[in-house]
Amino acid sequence: MAIKTIFTEPNKILRQVSNPVEHVGKEEQKLMDDMLETMYAAPGIGLAAIQIGIPKRVIVLDIISREKEKKNPLYFVNPEIIWKANENLTYEEGCLSVPNQFAEIDRPKECHVKYLDYYDKPQLLKAQGLLATCIQHEIDHLEGVLFIDYLSKLKKTMIIKKLSKQKGKSERI
Repeated sequence: MAIKTIFTEPNKILRQVSNPVEHVGKEEQKLMDDMLETMYAAPGIGLAAIQIGIPKRVIVLDIISREKEKKNPLYFVNPEIIWKANENLTYEEGCLSVPNQFAEIDRPKECHVKYLDYYDKPQLLKAQGLLATCIQHEIDHLEGVLFIDYLSKLKKTMIIKKLSKQKGKSERI
């Protein structure tokens, strides 16, 4: 396993639409292992392959990973939301690709997602609460969408300006 570099906004790769995976094999399993290690090291609770520069429809999640001893990794290949609740929940979202920026985002409080698991087996997950929010956030990445895209134009522009300045400083060091 290897820790990969996480791309941060602004970066054109984050706006790319990811490609479907034909089959989950050793290469995809290694990718998911690397993504999980990268996510834990960051630390975060979700990561899409596009965030490490790989435009494949692959995400990993672990919403309890903040508790050091406990791990419950979830692997999603070609995830597709097939149902969303009409009722929304608001969570303060952050993103490893939008460092140190947070905003309250409304999303459906429940969703059903079909996907292939780590072993190429079709699965259906009925998610709610934080897990549903996290799945929707990561699937957005696969479509080239970031959580800041849900904000007003002004708030989004301010965040991107901050991130651009931070990038400029870190590149000069």
